[in-house]
Amino acid sequence: MRTTYTGRRARVPGEGHRSHNEVRGEVYGSVVQAGSVQGGIHIGAPPAAVRQTPWQLPPLVRVVDRSSELAALERHRARAARDGRPALAAVSGLGGVGKTTVALRWLHGLRARFPAGQLHADLGAQSPDGPEHPGEILARFLRALGVPAQQVPAMLAERTVLYRSLTADRSLVVLLDDAATAAQVRPLLPGGGSVAAVTSRSRLPGLIVDGCYPLHLEPLTPEAAVELLSDTLADGRVGDEPEDARTLVALCAGLPLAVRIAGARLAAHPGRRIATMVRSLAAEHQRLEVLDIDGDHSVRAALDLSYRTLPPPAARLYRLLGLHPGREFDASVASVLLTTEAHPARSLDVLHEASLLVDAPGERHRFHDLVRLHAAARAREEESPVERAEAVRRIADHYLASATRAEEIIDPQHRTMARDYGSVPVLVADVGAGPDAALDWLERELPNLMAVVHQARSAGLPAVCWQLADALWPLFLRRKFHDDWCAAHREGLAAARDLGDTVAECRMLTSGGLGELDAGHPGRALAMFERAAELFVGRGDLLGHARTLNYRGLALRALGRPDEAAGYFARAATELPDHGDRRAGALARLNLADLTLTTEQTEDARQATHTEEARQTRQAEETGQTRRAEEAIRHAGAARTMLLDVGDTYNAARAATLLGRAQLAANRPGRAAELLSSALATLRGMTANYETARAVEGLAEVSERRGQTDLARTHYQEALDLYASVGRSGYDEAEAVRSRLRRLERGEPDGS
Repeated sequence: MRTTYTGRRARVPGEGHRSHNEVRGEVYGSVVQAGSVQGGIHIGAPPAAVRQTPWQLPPLVRVVDRSSELAALERHRARAARDGRPALAAVSGLGGVGKTTVALRWLHGLRARFPAGQLHADLGAQSPDGPEHPGEILARFLRALGVPAQQVPAMLAERTVLYRSLTADRSLVVLLDDAATAAQVRPLLPGGGSVAAVTSRSRLPGLIVDGCYPLHLEPLTPEAAVELLSDTLADGRVGDEPEDARTLVALCAGLPLAVRIAGARLAAHPGRRIATMVRSLAAEHQRLEVLDIDGDHSVRAALDLSYRTLPPPAARLYRLLGLHPGREFDASVASVLLTTEAHPARSLDVLHEASLLVDAPGERHRFHDLVRLHAAARAREEESPVERAEAVRRIADHYLASATRAEEIIDPQHRTMARDYGSVPVLVADVGAGPDAALDWLERELPNLMAVVHQARSAGLPAVCWQLADALWPLFLRRKFHDDWCAAHREGLAAARDLGDTVAECRMLTSGGLGELDAGHPGRALAMFERAAELFVGRGDLLGHARTLNYRGLALRALGRPDEAAGYFARAATELPDHGDRRAGALARLNLADLTLTTEQTEDARQATHTEEARQTRQAEETGQTRRAEEAIRHAGAARTMLLDVGDTYNAARAATLLGRAQLAANRPGRAAELLSSALATLRGMTANYETARAVEGLAEVSERRGQTDLARTHYQEALDLYASVGRSGYDEAEAVRSRLRRLERGEPDGS
């Protein structure tokens, strides 16, 4: 019984001087007449709380491919039990990744060990009305544990004390779902030897400080996602269409919620093929709309919930990062996009804590594919067309300026053409202090750089397109990314033609033609060089035309027309210095030396027998080889001297390699070893694997000539590994080295 009194003596109407007591406060139990009393009165003991065993956990759904995560949670619980403390784990991750599913699977499995019951609360971090107050959750927990409603304390602190007292000697499991902050969670943690699991889109670092075990969930592997799709459909279609099933889960990017939604939509149409859903999801602009079931289960809605919790700077960074054309990026991109924010790195941290960004190797950041689409959709909805265009331009300028800086460091002799930037000051990334570091930066950022190249024309930035392709020249030349080399210059060529810029068009034709040549397409390359030659003649550019002579010689040589090639190289070696480019002239002489040295034996020499005529033929061929070797030494020596004079150490090292090979052909192994070792010392510092392999292979031949078989074998193996690292460019050379290694293993003499 509870009675409320006002705490004053009062006359009762119609009863003379009779009075009644009025007491301020609440009275529990029997009521007695006791004169004037101020305050609450409790007479006798309150009714004993009924000890209840709550079983509140929601039902299980099937868990796919989370055995390692569940094992980690169980190891943490076992350690806590040994230490005599409660076990607390926080399961974080992107909305829809399966945090609650994993937590439920773990906690349901503990029922036999924790017979005192299970408590569950949705803390409502993503609720439109805001997160639940821990006091309200505690009140529900106390009632579930048997405390009468009228005995639940009013104050949060008192409820917390009572809750911990009641759980001190109980073995409970508690699931606190969708937590907003560590402060919301702390009052809800049970005492004694209980187990608590917290799920949240935030990583809740405050709880980790308190000794909580953090478990961050990533999307499913492709195999597990296919298994989940099969479990959702349960009608055999996955087995009938395995390739389409794999494509479907790839479009869902392994997010369990997305896979379940796609499967549920297919399950609603038993006659529909998986390929039909694949076609629906293939278009990025409508993928989020397809992954929706009547607004009840929706990937977009799940991501909207996370997005709404972001502070304004982080929300804007999220939107603008959706315009980034690549899959991952470093912290400098945040500074590029949030130009007015003093601490853009803090906004990056907020996105990580909200599980909207994930870490990528090398202190980089990455969107889940569906999150990237959501961020881009938010940008379209909340940023004006002008703001979006400005953000895209800032990103493009950042990559163009950074790649140009790397180009200058790697190849200062390369004729860098003018760059066109927007009006906003451009942020240049730290690309490293030396050529190796700059090359590594270009290689690491190549997917982003290529994404900008492919995006630039449609974004109205054709100059950025061809200029960025041009800036990538040192990377393509040294590390042989042939597919990207050719693709970048095709885009750049189209952009130059869009602009009507013949200077840029010629640059894309010549640099792109060299890429086609290096990729094994000499006919295509020759056509590009000849088109460039026509444009140079039309512009009256004699120097540009002279440069195409060298390029056409390279294509003709690859097409098996060495005599024509030699004529072009000789013309280029003469005309280029006359028109002011000594370096290009030296490269033409280097090409001429290489062609001279590698001219094959005559057919008569290859077919010679042990007749007197054959002996004379072989003798003539040996004389011709010596003559060609001396001619190659002359051309390569002149080229090396000129390249050193103009400061081109990379190509001077290439010339030294060729000189060493020519000296070996002239039977001077000592001089050959000196030159090859000198070339190798320079090339190793440039991580130019193909040219390094050539120098190492030359040293292997010197060692073999000297009878140093073990050393020769070591050099050949290194050369083979280096050739293999550059893909198609080193295929023929790698096969030749393998043949030499096999010959050494058989103990056969050098046939050269």
